[in-house]
Amino acid sequence: MYEVGQSAEMTKVITEEDVFLFAGITGDRNPVHISKEFAAKTRFGERIAQGILTAGLISAVLGMKLPGPGSLYVSQTLSFLGPVKIGDEITARAEVMEVISEKRLKLKTQCINQRKEVVLEGEAIIVPPRSVRGKQGNP
Repeated sequence: MYEVGQSAEMTKVITEEDVFLFAGITGDRNPVHISKEFAAKTRFGERIAQGILTAGLISAVLGMKLPGPGSLYVSQTLSFLGPVKIGDEITARAEVMEVISEKRLKLKTQCINQRKEVVLEGEAIIVPPRSVRGKQGNP
């Protein structure tokens, strides 16, 4: 059974390769992400990762840790609170806020950088995998 307060996280350093591969996969080649010269003239002063690349780390936590493999996204809200720069170490975290039913969980989602700044936050509604419904959540 899932419980309010149950949480999981993962940490990843965002690399230049991550940003370029994401640009290739999605077509988001905004120069603020891929051009040092362009990005240097922006308010960020350097390249930043795509927001949805950062949000993808939440998907990894939900799909691999809590609730884990077999989970299905129903919805996700996102607020982008700060830039993620190449080289930033991002910890994606999910915490059970509410057990809506055996088939629905509401989770608080966050990404936090190495300076303990929340750079992204939101809420997710997830269908947990059938194999663990009614059992203790994944480690």
